[in-house]
Amino acid sequence: MKTYRWNGSQFVDKATGEPMEKPYEGQIVCPMVQSDIGEYRSPIDGRLISSRSTRREDLKKNGCVEWEPLNNRPRGLGNPEFARKRGLKVDEAAMHRPRAKRIDPLQNL
Repeated sequence: MKTYRWNGSQFVDKATGEPMEKPYEGQIVCPMVQSDIGEYRSPIDGRLISSRSTRREDLKKNGCVEWEPLNNRPRGLGNPEFARKRGLKVDEAAMHRPRAKRIDPLQNL
């Protein structure tokens, strides 16, 4: 995705300096502006996080990555036994998706 900045009279591409194309010229169009995050304490080391850049630095310093939900995970039934009992179709892509590791709560007793 291209990133643009305001040069005082128009939006220009940050990398090339070319003016932003106007496919809807004459219509009301507004670029998206993402607000900053609220202050919070880092759960890793307790430092105050007050901006996105501070958050990125904190994650990098502590060897962490941004959490993202698994929206691109294949949907459908991946358990052949479950699908067979209910007369439903098994989705091949869902059968091979990564599964959460199961933990036995009684394992260390």
